[in-house]
Amino acid sequence: MSAACETVSHQNKNAGMGVFERYLTLWVFLCIVVGIALGHFTPEPFHAIGRAQLFDVNIPVAVLIWIMIIPMLLKVDFGALHEVRSHWKGIGVTVFINWAVKPFSMALLGWLFISNLFADYLPAGQIDSYIAGLIILAAAPCTAMVFVWSNLTDGEPNFTLSQVALNDVIMIFAFAPIVALLLGLSSIIVPWDTLLLSVSLYIVIPVLVAHFWRNRLIKSKHEAVLEKTLKTLHPLSLLALLATLILLFGFQGEQIIKQPMVIFFLAIPILIQVYLNSGLAYLLNRRFGVPHRVAGPSALIGASNFFELAVATAISLFGFESGAALATVVGVLVEVPVMLSVVRIVNSTRGWYESSMPLKPKQA
Repeated sequence: MSAACETVSHQNKNAGMGVFERYLTLWVFLCIVVGIALGHFTPEPFHAIGRAQLFDVNIPVAVLIWIMIIPMLLKVDFGALHEVRSHWKGIGVTVFINWAVKPFSMALLGWLFISNLFADYLPAGQIDSYIAGLIILAAAPCTAMVFVWSNLTDGEPNFTLSQVALNDVIMIFAFAPIVALLLGLSSIIVPWDTLLLSVSLYIVIPVLVAHFWRNRLIKSKHEAVLEKTLKTLHPLSLLALLATLILLFGFQGEQIIKQPMVIFFLAIPILIQVYLNSGLAYLLNRRFGVPHRVAGPSALIGASNFFELAVATAISLFGFESGAALATVVGVLVEVPVMLSVVRIVNSTRGWYESSMPLKPKQA
C-alpha cells in the first residue's frame, strides 16, 4: 500500500463523527431559520449576491463550493485505484448501484411522488424543477462523509479509498450525460453549456487541484503534513457549507413559509431511495460472498450523495430560487439521521450477514 493510502487509512481508523457531522441536521435546521429570517428582513444583500454572475455562474457561490469540496477531495488517494482488483466484487456492486440503479430509481420515484401523488400539494411551476433536483442529487455519489460511515461500520479502509477514487473518476465522465439523459426523459430542457460548465467547475477542476495539492503534500514524506492540512481546512469547509445553505434558504424563504410541507414531500423519495439502494447493495454483496467489512461501506456508498456537488450544480442550472436547489438542500437535511440508521442496520445484522459466509471467506 502506498504512503498516501496508509496516511488516510490511519486517519479513517481513528476518525469519529465530529460534533458538526453528528448534528448536521440540527445545523441545517438552524441555517433554515437564519436564512429565512435574513432573506425576509434584509433581502437586498441576497439580491446583490444573486446578481454576481459570470457566464451564468454565481461567483460567491462558486468560491464557497470550492472551499467546501476541495478539502474533501484531498482525502481521496487516486493511487488507491490499484486496490480495485483486490475488492472487485464489492467494487462492482457499488458501481452498479451508484451508476446503473440510483439515478434511474430516483427519477422513477420523483415521477411517482412529485409528478403524481403529491402534485396537487406542490406549486405547479416548480414540479419539474423539484424532480431535476432529486435527479442531480442521486447522480452524485458521496465522497467525503463516506469515510465517516465506513469507520462507523468497521469498514475496510482500502476498499473505501479505492471505491471513492473510482467514483470520482467515473463522475468526471458520467455525471453530465446521466443528468442530461434523465432530465431529458423528464421533459426538462437541458442547458448543455451550463451543465458542462458545472461539471468542469465543480468536478474536474476541484479533482485536479486536490490531486496535485495532495501529491505535493505527500512528497514531504511526512504523514503529519497531510493530516495537519486536512484539520486546518476542515472548519473552513464546514463554514462554507453553512454559508451556502444560509444563502439558499435566504432565497427560498418565502416559498418555504408559504408551503412548509414542500420539504416533507421532497424528503419522502429521498428516504425511499436511500433504503432501497443501501438494501440492494447489501444483499448483492451477501449473495456474492463479499466480506462484511466491504459490504458495509459498499451499501453506504451506494446510498449516500455528494450533496455539495448537487447543490452547486442545481444552483448553476436552475438558480438560487429554483425547486431544484431546494430539493438538493433537503438531501442535506436528511443525510445524517438516515445514514446513521443505515449504519445501525448494517452493524446489527452482521451476524445474519456472516451466517451464510464460509469460515474463511476469500477477499472480495
